[in-house]
Amino acid sequence: MTTETLIRHEGLVTSLSWIPTEAIAGAQRLAFDSGITHYDPPPPTEHMDVEALREEDRFRFANELRAFITVEDGRIADYGYLGGGLMGTTLVNLGAMKHRFQAVQLSDIQREPEHGDGWVRFVQTCGGRTGVPAPRRVRRRPFVQWQAPLVWTTLELTMHADGRTEHRLIGASRFPRHWVYGSDNRLSHKSGLTDFKDWYRKSFGKHSPWGDEDSEALVSAVESALETSLSAQLMQGGGKRRIERFPAGTILFEEGEPGSEVLLILDGIVRVERGGERLAEYGPGALLGERAHLEGGVRTSSNIAVTPCRVALFEADLVERSHLEELSAGHRREDGARD
Repeated sequence: MTTETLIRHEGLVTSLSWIPTEAIAGAQRLAFDSGITHYDPPPPTEHMDVEALREEDRFRFANELRAFITVEDGRIADYGYLGGGLMGTTLVNLGAMKHRFQAVQLSDIQREPEHGDGWVRFVQTCGGRTGVPAPRRVRRRPFVQWQAPLVWTTLELTMHADGRTEHRLIGASRFPRHWVYGSDNRLSHKSGLTDFKDWYRKSFGKHSPWGDEDSEALVSAVESALETSLSAQLMQGGGKRRIERFPAGTILFEEGEPGSEVLLILDGIVRVERGGERLAEYGPGALLGERAHLEGGVRTSSNIAVTPCRVALFEADLVERSHLEELSAGHRREDGARD
């Protein structure tokens, strides 16, 4: 007599999409800077609760890719999708009048699961149209279209018969910022680049997953807890800082050159090189350039903008030396740099 064993595993990956300070460009900033509508504070890095954040109006939309597999005697016998998209709302203040605009959710796109020996892969796209119509010029009458661009993320979740899961952000609109959380509701990855102008001009119709194209997501790892704490202190403190924008390919710090500043990446991806060898790439939230201050005032590596970047530059002596040493030790582990 044979006894069959059935085991059900569930997996989850979630993206939250939100508008960080200074992410808006051009005339559209007026509505945010005047208080008519608002930027979003960063979501939590752990213990993320989608429903609670939605009640607090903390994100613009979420993509919850939930899925299950049923394993019978070590073989995957059944599988399917469970989750979907969740659109937020936008609160608009016009003097004494307040109105909450509901975003328009488009149909979730759930690809046919791909499966192999002991694994199943799920891919889900969620998103829609932002809450408040936004004017944009068009080439035909009436020459102005009151229709907001589309926002979306495309998530991938791979589930294994032994219960292991892996997840990725594989596509996303160029705006707003997208953060990705694993099944433990801890932040695992961030989108590395926001491009408001490109999104505002192009993210309509066919230029979206509901048309015939997605946008590949540039993804960066999450910065350390120390970097998170220091970046908040530096941006909110009274110390002098410069915020600069650089095109892709710019050498921000050059190996062998003197230097006394550290940089905080606000947007984009920065590559670290030594002797022409790629060591690592970093995204928003990372602090770089501390070694020059610790090691004689000379840059020990080059920092190069992989994408268009926005960075904040600070004098290194605004940061405690012990913190700079901890940052340097972490960077040496991450990029494999040699003394």
